[in-house]
Amino acid sequence: MMVNHDTRSTPTNHRGNPKLPIVFATGNPNKIREVNDLLAGQFEVQGLADIGCQLDLPETSPTIPGNALQKARFVYENFGVDCFSEDTGLEIEALGGEPGVLSARYAGEGKNSEDNMNLVLRNMAGEANRKARFYTVIALILDGEEHLFEGIAEGTIRNEKSGTDGFGYDPIFQPDGFGVTFAELSKAEKNAISHRGKAVRKLIDYLASLNH
Repeated sequence: MMVNHDTRSTPTNHRGNPKLPIVFATGNPNKIREVNDLLAGQFEVQGLADIGCQLDLPETSPTIPGNALQKARFVYENFGVDCFSEDTGLEIEALGGEPGVLSARYAGEGKNSEDNMNLVLRNMAGEANRKARFYTVIALILDGEEHLFEGIAEGTIRNEKSGTDGFGYDPIFQPDGFGVTFAELSKAEKNAISHRGKAVRKLIDYLASLNH
C-alpha cells in the first residue's frame, strides 16, 4: 500500500524505535553526504554498500515519483530491508519541463554535470523566461508500506555558471529570494531552502512520529 506524507500510519518494525537502520538507496556520494548533513545524526542511515548492493538501480519510469519508487522497491524486494530512495529533476519552464526526469543524463548516459549544464545553457541562449524549479521525491518503504515526500525549490536559470560548491545543476540555478546560485551558498544555507532539504525534513518528521 502507498500513502502520502500526510498519512501517519505506524509500521511495526519501527514502532518505538525509529532509529533502526534505514538504507538510502543511492550510489551518489554527493546525495548521501547531503542527506546525512540534513539528518544530523537523528537517524542511522546506511548506503547500498552496507547491504552489499553493487547493482545499478532501475530508473526507467517516465516520472520522478515513479523513479523514486522503482529504486526503493528494487532494494526492498531484493535485499529485504527498509529503505528510501530519492529522485530529483530540474524543470525549466521555457524548455517544456526539460530536463526533468532525464536531468542526470540530459547530455548523455555519462551523467556528466558539466555537459548537462552546458547543454541547458545552450538551449536557453537568448531565452527571456528563465523560470525553473528543482523537484525532489523521496520514496520510503517501511515494512512493505510506501510513503512519498515531496520538496520543491523555485528559481531561475542563470546565463552562466557561478560558484564551486554543491553538485549537479547548482552552479546555474539561482533560488528565488537570493542573488546567488545554489553553488554559492553554504551547505547550511542551501539545506535550509533546497528541494531535497524540504523532502528530507518531511521524512524526518514522519520517522519521528513513529515514536509517539
